[in-house]
Amino acid sequence: MEKIKGGVCAPLGFKANGIHCGIRKNKTKEDLALVFAECDCSAAAVYTTNKVKGAPIAVTRENIADGYARAIICNSGNANTCNADGVQKARRMCELAAQATGISPEQVIVASTGVIGQILPIEPIQAGMPALAKGLSREGEEAAARAIMTTDTVVKQFAACGKIGGKSVRVGAMAKGSGMIHPNMATLLCFVTTDAEISPALLDRALRAAVADTLNMVSIDGDTSTNDMLTIMASGKSGAKISKAEGFEEFLALLKGVLTDVSRAIAKDGEGATRLLECEVTGAPDIPTAKKIAKSVVCSSLLKAAISAADANWGRVLCAIGYTDAEFDIDKIDVDLCSKAGKIAVCRGGSGVPFDEDEAKKVLLPDEVRVLVNCNAGDAKATAWGCDLTCDYVKINADYRT
Repeated sequence: MEKIKGGVCAPLGFKANGIHCGIRKNKTKEDLALVFAECDCSAAAVYTTNKVKGAPIAVTRENIADGYARAIICNSGNANTCNADGVQKARRMCELAAQATGISPEQVIVASTGVIGQILPIEPIQAGMPALAKGLSREGEEAAARAIMTTDTVVKQFAACGKIGGKSVRVGAMAKGSGMIHPNMATLLCFVTTDAEISPALLDRALRAAVADTLNMVSIDGDTSTNDMLTIMASGKSGAKISKAEGFEEFLALLKGVLTDVSRAIAKDGEGATRLLECEVTGAPDIPTAKKIAKSVVCSSLLKAAISAADANWGRVLCAIGYTDAEFDIDKIDVDLCSKAGKIAVCRGGSGVPFDEDEAKKVLLPDEVRVLVNCNAGDAKATAWGCDLTCDYVKINADYRT
């Protein structure tokens, strides 16, 4: 896999754009994004498991039930959730995007992100749609990626290329997410494109497999959003045909690679975060156990707070491992803390070992910190991503609506 520049427009057959239409009061911030495919695309998606779901999720489910799509329309600044007219507004967004691009409303994926429970004004979207569609281009991906951001501090877009069947296949993605992230099927908003030729059923299979090892292993704050959605469209423009027998594993690896980059970026940009927290579990008796332990560690509020202060309070790691809902021998657990500044052993066989506190602090000061857990009980492994917990997280969410 080769990482390449770009996002959703890196694969062949896609254009994008983002504009400020007026949903947000900040006129310098784009708030409406459009991604358009030049041809019918195989499509698949995964959604939040929260019982409270944004209206766009219901409409998107309907629209891609046949496994195909041509466009994505997404606004930021308003989640269009818990509104009596939410489905009506989501469908209207599809109609407006379809009219502007010459396709059917049923071919449009729709998404919204922002404040929950406020009525979404459709007038700014209607007024901005002509300019949004007119500005579609292969260079519009970054504007589109900016337009879906809420409390994000950086644009999140990634792309990679790989050879499948002798042909170059590209996968691109843009995502938003900084808070209210704790997934169990999908997470945040993430829109993926590829120029592989693949059936809707096989695309769905690849997406779910990739998400299980990437975005489902991210947690910022333990809150699962109402609007989480991850969609993928495949144009087939590369000419590389993916089947169960040929090319599927290579395509899955390519998709996982891009979604791993997305996962790390989301975790590192957690609201108020100063450090990416990565937990790598090895030697577990099975994969489910490895995943549960890794997620338990990155979800620990006490550990996240310690990491923010570069405090090597490794007992909090053992505590998080200990309340994991899985069967394993805690007396076999080894823990190391690691970063670009070095590596230090803090626990062997479930017990502490002597270490230099000053040296440990140096290891925890860089902006990416890894907790290495070895269960010494098998060959299974897993990785989860989170971030530290700072006072700024509370400030951001205390002032979110204002």
